[in-house]
Amino acid sequence: MKMKTKKAAAKRFKFTGTGKVKFKRAGKRHCLGNKSASRKLKLRPAGYLMDGDEKHVRKMLPYGNNKVSR
Repeated sequence: MKMKTKKAAAKRFKFTGTGKVKFKRAGKRHCLGNKSASRKLKLRPAGYLMDGDEKHVRKMLPYGNNKVSR
């Protein structure tokens, strides 16, 4: 039987070419006038998951990039 991809996870995470799991930082959607420029600047780059969280995401995305990072 085919495994199913968790669609919520598929929308939130991407795999890099080296196998790391990338995500977009929260807090840049609305109420941006109240946030300082430096705070918005720090939210700009993508984040990468730590090993423990990465295992959970790999389970939710069985057809993603299966390269093991690190």
